[in-house]
Amino acid sequence: MTGLVVAVITASLIGAGGAVLQAEPAAAAEDDATSSAVTLTNKDDALEPEGAPFPDLEVTISQTKDMVSQGIRVSWTGGEKSAKPDQNQGGANFLQIAQCWGEDPDNPGHPDRRTCQYGGGRAPGSDRDGSIELEALHPEDQKYSADVGGYAYSGIPFVASNSEGIVDEYAAPADRVLNNFSAPGVVKPEDQRADMANNQFFSAYTTNEVRWAGAGADGSGSVPFEVQTAMESTALGCGTPIPQPDGTAVGQSCWLVIIPRGTGDTGVSNITRSGLYWDAWEHHLAVELEFKPLGVRCQIGEAERQLAGSELVAGAVASWQPGLCRGENGAPFVLSEGSEADAAARAAGTEPSPLAFTSRPLDLAAIGDATDPLAYAPVAIAGVALTFAIDREPNPNTENPQYRDRAGLPFTEMKLTPRLVAKLLTASYLDALPNRADKDHLGRDIDGDGDIEWNPRTIVWDPEFRKINDPEWSEQVIIGASIADALLPSGRSDAAVRLWEYVLADPDARAWLDGADDGHGMFVNPWYSTNPDVQPLGVGLALPAEDFPKADPVTKPDETTKGGTGEINLVTWRPYTPSLAEGAHHVLRGDGLILGNWEPLPEPAKFGKSQRNLFGSQRVIGLTSTPAASLYHTVTASLRNPAGQFVAPTQDGLAAAAAAMTPTPAQPRVLQYDLRGDTVKGATTSYPLTMPVYAALNPQQTDEELRGVYANLIRYAVEEGQSPGTDVGELPPGYAPLPGSWVEQALVMADSIERGSLPQQGGGNPGGSSGAPRTSGPPAPPPSSAPAPVPGANAPAAGAPAATGAPAGALAGAETPEDPDAGPIAAAVPIGIGAGIVAGLAVPLVSRIRRRA
Repeated sequence: MTGLVVAVITASLIGAGGAVLQAEPAAAAEDDATSSAVTLTNKDDALEPEGAPFPDLEVTISQTKDMVSQGIRVSWTGGEKSAKPDQNQGGANFLQIAQCWGEDPDNPGHPDRRTCQYGGGRAPGSDRDGSIELEALHPEDQKYSADVGGYAYSGIPFVASNSEGIVDEYAAPADRVLNNFSAPGVVKPEDQRADMANNQFFSAYTTNEVRWAGAGADGSGSVPFEVQTAMESTALGCGTPIPQPDGTAVGQSCWLVIIPRGTGDTGVSNITRSGLYWDAWEHHLAVELEFKPLGVRCQIGEAERQLAGSELVAGAVASWQPGLCRGENGAPFVLSEGSEADAAARAAGTEPSPLAFTSRPLDLAAIGDATDPLAYAPVAIAGVALTFAIDREPNPNTENPQYRDRAGLPFTEMKLTPRLVAKLLTASYLDALPNRADKDHLGRDIDGDGDIEWNPRTIVWDPEFRKINDPEWSEQVIIGASIADALLPSGRSDAAVRLWEYVLADPDARAWLDGADDGHGMFVNPWYSTNPDVQPLGVGLALPAEDFPKADPVTKPDETTKGGTGEINLVTWRPYTPSLAEGAHHVLRGDGLILGNWEPLPEPAKFGKSQRNLFGSQRVIGLTSTPAASLYHTVTASLRNPAGQFVAPTQDGLAAAAAAMTPTPAQPRVLQYDLRGDTVKGATTSYPLTMPVYAALNPQQTDEELRGVYANLIRYAVEEGQSPGTDVGELPPGYAPLPGSWVEQALVMADSIERGSLPQQGGGNPGGSSGAPRTSGPPAPPPSSAPAPVPGANAPAAGAPAATGAPAGALAGAETPEDPDAGPIAAAVPIGIGAGIVAGLAVPLVSRIRRRA
């Protein structure tokens, strides 16, 4: 099959990374794959170095090329200890960061401040406009200012990259800017006013600007920054394809700008004015960001080829597709993320179906057969991760001055045990339930003296959490619903099964779900208990599950007839995310999906959405994938593995787990990290939520041409597609390269799919066919004599870490009986949320995604 054309864009990943963050939040192996980091200094790169707030400022941007919709890391030294903002001033000794699209014609190599997405928060020190004394007005700001009686009203207009017909209004001289000013007794019609912050292009809910990034006592700091493309911000237009003479396309570049702010603005003792005013703007640092072109230029008119199943492979496929997008006789691919079990069951038939991506063997009961007909080709190694953005809020009475000095700075390390993960999945912390709802079932009279012992409000207040984490966590007074649980994706998935299996493999966590005390007085929310004697309906929760049920029927009652607010149930209080990738995206933005204020005026009345928390006050935990956490540069927790070690989801941790995988009992061609097996107890460096992803298809499907297309995709994935990096065709951060034996198995399976028959387990070919010669892709091993490798002790690729260490002893805690064989709980709260994201650009770009809940 020649000319395979692949066009897969997953809106949850492309167009839009996990990495474990220490002082430098990206794992070293992943940083090595990204060679476009840039360091800027005030001395060499500021527009005006003299008089800058931080003369020795040095800022490093983790990535400046191959940009998509993602996160990057901005780290700096040479600052000064920061003070947090409040309602009256913007803080002290901090940085502001924004994305801009246009170059300043008067200052080449620096962005035009009018093109910066800045001011959406409407807060002191970060507006686009305001009043200023005439004597403090810089000459560069005069054309955007007007004398309004002894002082100036000044506003830096926003000019969008696609603003034909709007530029005149927004890039207006003083008389137009004055239209946005209302003096006492002067009323301006709304259609004459240009709201410079909440315009039609961005608002507080969509802007990616960082209005306060603080430094510690040593003057250093580090924050992630959300990079937006034209898909998220049409006004910036970053990544919009620009055709080249050779028929290729490049993405429209943009700028990242860093504005240092000191302790006060010109003539005033505090930071209260815009960072776009020239006295602050002239000290900015900036770097140009090079974007991948949005969409993939493929031949249009061919029939779509379908892929279905695991979200874990989406980022890799998105990277591989441009390398496969060549030739004349291909077709665009569409990846439908959803239940892997459903995708595998469909791929097991003989009628043409999407190529399935799965991490578990086919459920034979689902197809009513005793034989598994699928060919399993390993194509990726990724994992599930818990990611977080939690900024310090020390107890004001703490006796440690270092803790007080770090107020507002982010935590970069967290350790979790299986039982702590279980607590985040079961709405067992008090703040996980709606305010003013009945929470009596989260408290117990343990001593029989009438005093109720309540479960902790959040994980940060949990004695078990504090015992295993840095002592600084114990000095925090952080509260909030979004750290009382984790943002969880809707729908069924292998990722959900793996996370529940991780919990159940631990005796302490299993006993806790069964109703036992955690040793500190905390009990499971009874609606989630696996013990029918504890669960209120007498039906224990059946685990492992393929989803994350909102099982507690608790509600805050409807009080609208009394002038109060409407009903709140567990879904409206703690909503699902549409995907694992969105979990990392929300964490990057500090958005815990907190329920907003009640809005009685709309019909019908409703709750609004809260604005995201900004740096200095972020508090959110989310479930995501390792590729998404790496893409968005969010911090991930280290999990305790069966060897008793806390391991982070780095590339090395994933590779070590892959090396410790063994065949599943049901299907020896599918490997698993057996959480209860002896092998993993010696794999001290392995990350326990590592998952393989297999491309699976019945070779006896009737469409021979389609089978050839799928076979070529597998061959590309396991050969050209296994080189780590961020460039087109490379394996993105968050994945581990396939070991050599996995590649061998994948190539044999690709041949089997194209040939139309599976090889026999011990060798030979049941169909007796030597297979058709390849018309594309690398040479195949002789299919008539090459059995599919079934590695029992999986050998990693050269350079990949092996599972190491002596076998660990039994984990702490006594063994408990196996979970009862009970049916699924009848959830009283609706839990199904359909979610879909469609990303598209005009022909000749092909860019699509479909997700099934």
